[in-house]
Amino acid sequence: MKCPGQDTQYWKPGSIFEAKCPGCGTMVEFFKDDPTRRCGKCGHRFVNPEMDFGCAAYCPFADQCVGNLPPEVVAQRKDLLKDRVAIEMKKYFKTDFKRIGHATRVARYAERIGKEMEGNMPVVLIAAYLHDIGIPESEKKYNSSAAKYQEIEGPPVARQILTRLKAPEELILEVCDIIGHHHHPGPEESLNFKVVYDADLIANLEDNMKERQLDRNKLQNIIDQSFLTPKGQEQARKVLLP
Repeated sequence: MKCPGQDTQYWKPGSIFEAKCPGCGTMVEFFKDDPTRRCGKCGHRFVNPEMDFGCAAYCPFADQCVGNLPPEVVAQRKDLLKDRVAIEMKKYFKTDFKRIGHATRVARYAERIGKEMEGNMPVVLIAAYLHDIGIPESEKKYNSSAAKYQEIEGPPVARQILTRLKAPEELILEVCDIIGHHHHPGPEESLNFKVVYDADLIANLEDNMKERQLDRNKLQNIIDQSFLTPKGQEQARKVLLP
């Protein structure tokens, strides 16, 4: 079956349109499924300004569907993968809104820290969304969500999700490594691990504060001694010590 987005029988008025060439200003005709067009006057090739490349960014059949993807889209593939992973995480946890909320907050803090630390953001965000993905299996097998069981059960589940989403193998390996010891940093860790660890620590401390009041001095000591990055400490102070 042809993709409905590319099948002309589903097209509406406006599916064929004109766009101004950024090189010379000449109007160039586009069909809605043209990834790029070359200007007939100056020869400049540019990306379809109205095309939604969202599905093409992760679909393994994108090349067959829309032809060779523009370099801009190829560069965004790993970045757009994180949005698919967030959806899969929510589907996996089902109605466990506490876990979904925790993972979402960890991803939010990891994004803030990771951008300032110049981490590999696709790895950081995907690991943040999936860091606790082993909890359901841990509770099923061991009747416990203890860290050591999460770290055993998390990587196989994460690999299954990422393989289904056609993630690159090197990304899968790094994400699974982070998940496999995300509560237990070693003496030498990657920047991406440190970012996820710090983000998770902020969210865990935040959760603890909802259950019981933590002394401000004690909390300050934890921030000073337990975080692995300076930007993690900075974010912790903003969130926990406003």
